[in-house]
Amino acid sequence: MKPLYCILLLAFPLFLSAQNPDDYYQNAENQHGYALKVALHNIIKVHTELSYGGLWSAFYTTDVRPDGKVWDIYSDNPNGQAPYLYTFGTDQCGNYNSEGDCYNREHSVPQSWFNGSTPMYTDLFHLYPTDGWVNNKRGNLPFAKVGNATWTSLNGSKVGSCATSGYSGQVFEPIDAYKGDLARSYFYMAVCYMDKNMGYDQSMFEGGSLKPWALQMLLGWHAMDPVSQKEIDRNNAIYGIQENRNPFIDYPELVNMIFGGDTLQPFVTDVHDYAFAHCSVYPNPATDYVQVTVSDHEETFHCSLVSLTGQILWTSTSTNGGETLTVPLDGLPRGLYILHLYNDHHGAVQKVIKQ
Repeated sequence: MKPLYCILLLAFPLFLSAQNPDDYYQNAENQHGYALKVALHNIIKVHTELSYGGLWSAFYTTDVRPDGKVWDIYSDNPNGQAPYLYTFGTDQCGNYNSEGDCYNREHSVPQSWFNGSTPMYTDLFHLYPTDGWVNNKRGNLPFAKVGNATWTSLNGSKVGSCATSGYSGQVFEPIDAYKGDLARSYFYMAVCYMDKNMGYDQSMFEGGSLKPWALQMLLGWHAMDPVSQKEIDRNNAIYGIQENRNPFIDYPELVNMIFGGDTLQPFVTDVHDYAFAHCSVYPNPATDYVQVTVSDHEETFHCSLVSLTGQILWTSTSTNGGETLTVPLDGLPRGLYILHLYNDHHGAVQKVIKQ
């Protein structure tokens, strides 16, 4: 039986500006599970290696706010005024004595975890310009949910005891708006450098793989904070510099296909290859429900709504192709969901956004 998947995008314009060339992911087509991971590894590992000094110049393109200032994920306030703003070049660290003094080069995967080895050391997909003081407070702490905070930045990022199951000790928690960004950076690193050792010190990795507790947490962060236009723009900018891409930004469903519960689903860049000729999903984006109709088939087909972590949220069967199924979304968090449609002959994937 071939899976017929219809993916529902429930409320976020995730794929509006992706600019990957048509054949970039060609060698990963129709692969699944571990073979898909290896295929993506072979695609994205080939990239231009920057110098450490060259990162400063790259940030002008990769991490610029709409107002031309530095986009610092450790100081940004998505719901209001940032506590401080940095000017490229002028506010580059140097020395700092407190938060708001200057911006630095943050290895979201700390360099001590991979012993400062190249090319991880200057890979832009996990490097961000961030406040020097906050960067210093984070140090090489793992990301996780903080229980009792011992220090809090001006935008709400925290240092403190770990409240995430599977790890004990001090951790750093970024604000919710950037948890998905960082999760997708880590998924990129776990594929691009799956043949490297990133397991030194208090790492979230063991060798080139994410530790189970870290993987489960990052899957949750990925689902909670879907791909933003900022990430899409950053992905495109890095592609112009490093000449490789983060596949988990281009195709967020790849997270579940490699790390989650959908490892048997083959990857296709054009979902219409597996779609029924007349598969309608409406409205999309949606708030309370979407309606799915397959009008060109009279045979039975199955429909499932699945989260990005692989949890089946709803399932039903249509006994004829003209029947409309109503998929309930009420009560689900805002974000990206996947609608799987299949029968004995066809499979299709659509993306749905819940707003």
